[in-house]
Amino acid sequence: MNEWFLAMVGVAAGLAALIAGGELLVRGASRLAAMMNISPLVIGLTVVAFGTSAPELAVCLQSAFAGNPEIAVGNAVGSNIFNVLFILGISALIVPLLVSSRLIRWDVPLMIGASFLLWIFGWDGRLGRIEGLVLFAGLLWYLVWCVRGSRRERRDLQAEFAEEIHQAKTPRSRLAIQLFCIIAGLILLGFGSRWLISGSVFVASQLGISELLIGLTIIAVGTSLPEIVTSIVAACRGERDIAVGNVVGSNIFNILCVLGLTSVIAPEGIEISPAAWRLDIPVMIAVAVACLPIFLTGHLIERWEGGLFLGYYVAYTTYLILDATQITITRTFGTIMLAFVIPLTVITLLVGVVQSMRGTAAAADNS
Repeated sequence: MNEWFLAMVGVAAGLAALIAGGELLVRGASRLAAMMNISPLVIGLTVVAFGTSAPELAVCLQSAFAGNPEIAVGNAVGSNIFNVLFILGISALIVPLLVSSRLIRWDVPLMIGASFLLWIFGWDGRLGRIEGLVLFAGLLWYLVWCVRGSRRERRDLQAEFAEEIHQAKTPRSRLAIQLFCIIAGLILLGFGSRWLISGSVFVASQLGISELLIGLTIIAVGTSLPEIVTSIVAACRGERDIAVGNVVGSNIFNILCVLGLTSVIAPEGIEISPAAWRLDIPVMIAVAVACLPIFLTGHLIERWEGGLFLGYYVAYTTYLILDATQITITRTFGTIMLAFVIPLTVITLLVGVVQSMRGTAAAADNS
């Protein structure tokens, strides 16, 4: 009983430390970058996106070095699935989300490409240093592209990102305070990841479930809390472009930075289990691909589409739980999803895309 209590306290304390550490890191780094006259948009696309993905990075590094690679993979992949299906779903239910043309043209295809690349690299069951370097090189290219592209962005978008990162035109804070926030954030991330991993491994072993399932569910949801707060607050404020951009940017960072950097630093890279390669990474790819037709229908994520995302996350999580408990209904549930629900959804989305394209063509003819 005492061991269970300590494990649950460790999980709760680890999640709290990760959230606090990520927040301190974002605040310190963004304000330090602002003091160096870096544009608000660049800060939002890079520093803030990295800060919200810092818990995932800390957990992946800790789990890889502790000999729990399934948690590392499950955390990153599960966070990407959770970010799109749950966070965008909840945000769209609050208010229909506007999707910028830049996201549709560049960022979403990059997220899809990175997801496919991860699946290809993992075919042999391991993400080694070479593959990690390729992914991390993609991150560096993405950062350079963001910085260069930000110079052409509109002033209103710059102002929107400035408000989102709380960069007010007030006297600059002292350098020591920002450095303290960064160091304190990194320390909290280190301790939080250690507590979370140890508690989660104990829970998984006692319940007889895989570490991959723990990573895909509890840890993925916990480390995605910064993205939840950022996107929902942005949606409530009417900053709908940031709500979507935060999720897409975090997903790109989770693959290129979190898994890429972890596989480079970890002594033997990251092991990718057959279950993750056959099911969870393909689900992540499907979720990323599903963004394109939904985003293309009027450059808007409607409430019913947000409900569709949310329903799929509930179905995916239900399947994981049923599969982990070895209930016989699991195969029937999966068959129903594959044979009826998913094809019906694909047809609905294709009809929406065709109608959107016809409406655009009609508007062009009338003008």
